[in-house]
Amino acid sequence: MKQLWSKTEKSRLISITVAILLGIWEIGVRLSGVREFLLPPPSKIFVEFFEAPGYLLMQSLDTLQTTLAGFALAVVLGVIAAIGIVSSRFLDRTLYSLLVAMNAVPKVALAPLFVIWLGTGSAPKIAVAMLIAIFPILIDTVLGLRSTDPEMLDMARVNQASPSKILWKLRFPNALPSLFAGMKVGVSFALVGTIVGEFVAGGSGLGHVILVAQGSFDTPTVFVALALLCFLGVVLFKAIELIEARMLSWHASQRHHFVATASVSGTS
Repeated sequence: MKQLWSKTEKSRLISITVAILLGIWEIGVRLSGVREFLLPPPSKIFVEFFEAPGYLLMQSLDTLQTTLAGFALAVVLGVIAAIGIVSSRFLDRTLYSLLVAMNAVPKVALAPLFVIWLGTGSAPKIAVAMLIAIFPILIDTVLGLRSTDPEMLDMARVNQASPSKILWKLRFPNALPSLFAGMKVGVSFALVGTIVGEFVAGGSGLGHVILVAQGSFDTPTVFVALALLCFLGVVLFKAIELIEARMLSWHASQRHHFVATASVSGTS
């Protein structure tokens, strides 16, 4: 019950804090006389959204689809690369070092190349999103795969377990907490990569909305797009957390979910 109430109080505190900050923002802009193209009040931002909600939601959906595609590709390729790096010394010394070097290159500098190679559709945006999101997923998965208890590995080898069974029965389950940690970082990076791709490739998405609004000094629309991006980021992060709680119910990191569930059951 204590855990349940703490979550309820936390939600109320966040709502009250956001309301207070928006109120201060509104009053401050009104009293200071700041022009709307510099800093619009929250009321103007809400009005701007409800003037064209269908259009803005469609652009948000386009950004979401591109982000999910790039993120899914990053998860698949990141996990495959991590397994290869852990299983092969050659890949560890070559591919791992290459990926570390590539991560140091600003992705904004690579985005125009993807446009040249892949055109101006969704493909370059997905590629940029994947490239930005893959590194934390890869690093955390490699760490998880290498963190398996050596005594358990020795016991499996003594019992003549095949390398594939050791991978899928020991190493991979042990790496899941690290993988989900990388995924929670990676999904936010994928959203950033999508916006970078939309800035360069254009055509659609919230990044395109921001560029068009910026060209006409339509600051309220820029703030609407930023608010929608924040919302998408929170939803994606929470979705990964929910999947993690379902798949890792056996892990120590998820014990607080059991405490909350038990509290609810006991109350009812």
